[in-house]
Amino acid sequence: MKVSELMNSNVVSLLPDDTTTHAATLLARHNIGALPVCTPDGRLRGIVTDRDIVLRCVASESQPEETTVREIMTRGVASVSPDDDVRAAAHLMSVEQVRRLPVTDQGKVVGMLSLADMARSTSFDMEASKAFCEICSPPPQFS
Repeated sequence: MKVSELMNSNVVSLLPDDTTTHAATLLARHNIGALPVCTPDGRLRGIVTDRDIVLRCVASESQPEETTVREIMTRGVASVSPDDDVRAAAHLMSVEQVRRLPVTDQGKVVGMLSLADMARSTSFDMEASKAFCEICSPPPQFS
């Protein structure tokens, strides 16, 4: 099955110069945990999660209404194509230890794929479970 068959194509996104307050408002309004950060033409530049807001803005005592998304976003975000196989996407989530992946087509965000999307599909509940377990496991300790 292709990513395009499971992804959510109703993507809410942010611009790098949007405020952290705006990001938090959108996360709450849409009941989601992550927002892709895009250029005005839709090209992926990063991602902001609710955790980024708490750890990189609130906990550091920055002012959310003055802190831009650019300052707290995660850069170098892994993404998948709409034509990629869902199993490959689940594996990428495991490797990157993320619960959501932006779906891009020629660099532009066209959707989001989450573990929840995979879990809702009975065809991929095992892949979603395995990816979730690997994401939640602590990294191996080397001596």
